Amino acid sequence: MNNPVIDGIFMKEGGYVNNPADKGGATNWGITEAVARAHGFKGDMQDLTRDEAYSIMEEDYWIKTGLDKLAQISIPVAFKLCDTAVNIGPDYPGRWLQQWLNLFNQRQKRYPDITVDGVMGEQTRSSLQQYLSWRGTEGEEVLLKALNCSQGSYYFTITEKREANEEFIYGWIKERIALD
Repeated sequence: MNNPVIDGIFMKEGGYVNNPADKGGATNWGITEAVARAHGFKGDMQDLTRDEAYSIMEEDYWIKTGLDKLAQISIPVAFKLCDTAVNIGPDYPGRWLQQWLNLFNQRQKRYPDITVDGVMGEQTRSSLQQYLSWRGTEGEEVLLKALNCSQGSYYFTITEKREANEEFIYGWIKERIALD
């Protein structure tokens, strides 16, 4: 168990939290009770160990999402997507990447549009590789900023729809929307 991405997420998530305003309910190491139960955990969420949470996070948010393979192209992008998936669920982050890659391809002059399905398959990895080969480090930074825009907009929208989220939005922006 030595994945710098998961270790970095654990530093943000910390340990046990059970805020009544949080729709996710009891959470430990970023793993919600529903996700832990789906993995067969039967105990009190306070007792979920770091190793158990690590295994769940690695399986659900790193390997199943295909971010383990995407990380071979860009660790910063894979970290951003994994961290976002742990915080809001795995559905949106991959779609956002695909949408931004499609918008950045100069009307398909640089690489073809990809299907926006959230799957980090060969087509998405190839597009990311072509984008980064063309745009380089600056392009990676711009892509991360673009992903931040999508994530920030998501937080804004869900907070407007659910007043209880006002308790969390400051922290989400502070911890999840990076400026560097």
